[in-house]
Amino acid sequence: MKTLLEPGAISLMRKAKAQCSVPRRQLGRTPMPSLGRIGVWSMELRFGDAGQAAHAAAELDEMGYGTLWIPGGIGGDVTGDIERLLDATRHATIATGILNIWKHDPEEIAAWWNGLADGRKERVFLGLGVSHSHIVGEAYARPLTVMSSYLDRLDDAGLPEEVRCLAALGPKMQALARDRSAGSHPYLVSPEHTRSAREALGPGRILAPEQGVVLDEDPASAREKARGALSQYVQYPNYRNSWQRLGFSVAEIDALDDRLVDSLFAWGDVATIKARLDDHWAAGADHVCIQAVTGKGLDIEASMEVWRAVAAG
Repeated sequence: MKTLLEPGAISLMRKAKAQCSVPRRQLGRTPMPSLGRIGVWSMELRFGDAGQAAHAAAELDEMGYGTLWIPGGIGGDVTGDIERLLDATRHATIATGILNIWKHDPEEIAAWWNGLADGRKERVFLGLGVSHSHIVGEAYARPLTVMSSYLDRLDDAGLPEEVRCLAALGPKMQALARDRSAGSHPYLVSPEHTRSAREALGPGRILAPEQGVVLDEDPASAREKARGALSQYVQYPNYRNSWQRLGFSVAEIDALDDRLVDSLFAWGDVATIKARLDDHWAAGADHVCIQAVTGKGLDIEASMEVWRAVAAG
């Protein structure tokens, strides 16, 4: 079996990226960033050791992962973190999953993007989200109204629709993503959600779901790791509503039932994980970004073992 960094393996991944199904439409005059067919979603690349993250990003880039997604929910210097990863890579798009619109002034984000060199602009994709009321606090207001206003201000400040997408779980936010952005980047979803999201977005819009993966063939330990990753989200209304729309009961959600865990996380060997990615693509995804769930926190090497195995498999 080829290792990830053998020239032949890299060539195949590059070819897959070039021939992937992600559309290169133009909403206006700005080309959409190329996401590739498969990417990585990683806490470690933003919040882990900076030196290790840079080395990991460079290796992931060479493996052929088309996009590296980093979280932005707590605010902070997310644009600086994007630039750090741009410096570490040559090909991959760097995306936010997601930039919390309550934490970042839209005019500042647009000014930062417009100040990038053209070659770097082509490798930046901004996922935007409304976050959650308990994180934002008293300032939290009607999500759809606030997001629409934020997009208006981005338009006025010169940030093109082509370089942004929305973290859209429900039908109203999906409609806004369809009409005002390049598409949708949903988090903690199943292939069934991908199918309904594709119907809501219609053709010509990016659909880039995140998929948690557990490289562990033991059902008990794999589900334990998945539950550990899921537990912090179980009381978030946005996610609970999304899961209920997919047919999960309140009791199943509260219990982190096996059926919910198995729907949201791909666990098992590499073949099983890749089969789940195939399910997303068959349901209408253009790009799937995988989050390695290892139960080891920000241990970047533990996650790298997962990403290497998926790329090599």
